[in-house]
Amino acid sequence: MSFVKSGIANSYVVKLPYAGDLLNSIKKVAKEMNIRTASFTAIGAVKKARVSYYDQTAKKYGELIFDEPMEIVSCIGNITEMEGDIIVHAHLVLSDEKGRASGGHLLGGTELFACELMLNEYKSLRINRKYDEMTGLNLMDIK
Repeated sequence: MSFVKSGIANSYVVKLPYAGDLLNSIKKVAKEMNIRTASFTAIGAVKKARVSYYDQTAKKYGELIFDEPMEIVSCIGNITEMEGDIIVHAHLVLSDEKGRASGGHLLGGTELFACELMLNEYKSLRINRKYDEMTGLNLMDIK
């Protein structure tokens, strides 16, 4: 286990744009505000969604597409860096009109109906990602 102590420097409340792409909208907020390390939560609704799941044996992602309006029950994630680029890593739980939940790793192509983002920036902390041989994932490099 690795950890670092950090305090929240700034907190933001953001209303994301109607019909915007959820993943790209979060990344755009981070870029415009020069946020390099943060955690966030979001709630709202989507018109359609794309998520993935990670097959630990094959070490590759599979994709799930929901081409229907759904509620965002929970969206949690973090903002870090990899090779100088801002990386948004988020997991999304959605529910349909009958309350059935589905979820996974947030992908681009998730179109918003409405979304409220609560973002906590860690100004004194910079976290980079790097490839991890054991898992096949780009994980946080915490030392």
